[in-house]
Amino acid sequence: MASSLIALLVFENNINKELVRSLHVYRFKDGKEKEVEREFVFSVDGPYVEMKAGPMLRLRRFQVLELFEGQVIGLWRCIFAFHVNNPPHLSHSSFLLSVSRNPKLKSIPTLAKDIHFILKLSCRTDNEEPSGFSSKGIREVDRDNCHHSKKILPALDQDLNCLPYSVSPSELSKSKRIELCAAGVMEKKKKRAASEDIARIALEDVVKHFGQPIVEASRNLKVGLTVLKRKCRELGIPRWPHRKIKSLDSLIRSLQEEAERHEQDKEDTTMAVAKRRRMLESEKETIEKKPFMEIQSETKRFRQDVFKRRHRARALGNQGL
Repeated sequence: MASSLIALLVFENNINKELVRSLHVYRFKDGKEKEVEREFVFSVDGPYVEMKAGPMLRLRRFQVLELFEGQVIGLWRCIFAFHVNNPPHLSHSSFLLSVSRNPKLKSIPTLAKDIHFILKLSCRTDNEEPSGFSSKGIREVDRDNCHHSKKILPALDQDLNCLPYSVSPSELSKSKRIELCAAGVMEKKKKRAASEDIARIALEDVVKHFGQPIVEASRNLKVGLTVLKRKCRELGIPRWPHRKIKSLDSLIRSLQEEAERHEQDKEDTTMAVAKRRRMLESEKETIEKKPFMEIQSETKRFRQDVFKRRHRARALGNQGL
């Protein structure tokens, strides 16, 4: 019996990024629906493989329509959510699910076929014409506008880098004009990073630059700022974590200074400071692995206390001056 895809959810494992699960919902002609859950291994260095999958996600008993990209269910994070009544734009989806940018996806036809169907549905939705305008009327308007624009566009013969009418264009040789035109085109062109270089950027490469502002990181990675932000979204990084890591580093330094001041104090105080420092270092490592996580509430309270102590110290220092 013929069936059609009405929903597709794709999840990525938060611990092992190579594990991917998908939930397909099909509707038959008689109105009945069937849910099929699949699991894959998206190996970075090897091929993609489909494995036998039990109903792990379906046991959670969630509503398909209520899920959205970025939602976490246990160890799985939703990286793509599609429903036939609200088709997404695949241009904003993860690199893993782009057939054009990720050729290895073709090796698992059960998933690639449904993504190809969503792509056709998305293209058909984008190409729909607004109501009240026929394609013939639009072509006539475009032709009239084009004809009108040809009449009113001025032709600038003067080179603005020279004195007015110092040398007429006709006096320039043909080779000279071609050379000048080519030079102008080369100056206007901006050098862009190659698609292959962008695709080779992995999470490990991005993590190395978390300690830098995102503008400096884009320069070191030799890609544009917009390209780096888009790459971060593909890797599951909604916001550049430089400020969070910088804040944790500052708190660790403050604890180290406090420990040095209390070297001669009681042993309990020294142990408490050391324990706090270990917690902050552990939280910093966790954020470097999972940049989407927020700083813990206890750490925020401790940071506020540190800020207050620094403010009081500066105020006392200014009074002493």
